[in-house]
Amino acid sequence: MNPETSQLMASARHFTLQLSSTPRGARLARLLAVEQLRSWGLEGVTEAAGQLVAELANNAVTHGHVPGRDFRLRVIATGAALRIEVTDTRGDRVPLAGGHSPTAENGRGLLVVDALARSWGVSSGPAPQKTVWVELPLP
Repeated sequence: MNPETSQLMASARHFTLQLSSTPRGARLARLLAVEQLRSWGLEGVTEAAGQLVAELANNAVTHGHVPGRDFRLRVIATGAALRIEVTDTRGDRVPLAGGHSPTAENGRGLLVVDALARSWGVSSGPAPQKTVWVELPLP
């Protein structure tokens, strides 16, 4: 790690939780993330961040659930951006935006993510995990 990266990470604020892979765990992820952002004085991004956490956590519970395994929420605020990461243990199921029928009753959550986030993506590993991340600019 170079000195610039080290200094950036030292000035970043981190919040990490491991939650049960249940609908209750997904709700708690959103509520606790929003409260943490408020405590950091980032009220300007709480609404969008709350929706993003809700969508990613719900996807982890719905599509990334493995019985007996939790999911992890990580929120990192630097001077320029807010990064939200949700890690589950179904690395074999990678989310794809679009690809759903317009008449389908579900499958539009990543369209919401795409509309709200500056960028988003998926990181694999360590096996069997995957992390879906989003970034929002900070004011």
